[in-house]
Amino acid sequence: MTQAPGPVPRAGEPVDVADNSVGELLSNVMKDLSTLVRQEVELAKAEVKAEAGKAAKGAGMLGGAGFAGYMVVLFLSIALWQGLANVMDAGWAALIVAVVWVIAGAVLYATGRREVRRINPKPERTVETLQQVPDALKGERP
Repeated sequence: MTQAPGPVPRAGEPVDVADNSVGELLSNVMKDLSTLVRQEVELAKAEVKAEAGKAAKGAGMLGGAGFAGYMVVLFLSIALWQGLANVMDAGWAALIVAVVWVIAGAVLYATGRREVRRINPKPERTVETLQQVPDALKGERP
C-alpha cells in the first residue's frame, strides 16, 4: 500500500526529502521558483504603479502651472503693459512686463522640476528581495 502524503511544509521550513524521488524534488523546486518569480513580478508591478502615480501628479502640476502661467501672462501682461505705457514709452513697459513673467516662469519651472526629481523609477523592494534569492536557494537566511 502507498502512504498518504503528509502535511505540506511552509516556506522556509526544512523538508524531509528522504522519501522523495529526484523528479519530485525537481518538480517542487520548479514550482517554488515559479511562485517566487510570480510574486516578484507582482511586487515590481505594485512598486512601479505607485511611482507612476507620483509621476502623474508631478506632470499634472507642471501642466497646470504652465496653463495658469499662460493665462496670467496673457491678461496681466496686457493690463500692466497698458498701465506702464501711461507713464513711459510702450516698448519699455512691455520689456518690464516680460522680465517679471520670466521670473515667475522660472519659479514655477523649478518647483515642478523638484517634484519630478522626487520620483524613483527603480522598484527598491523588488531589487532588495531579488538580491536575497541566491542566498535563499543556497539555504542561507538573510
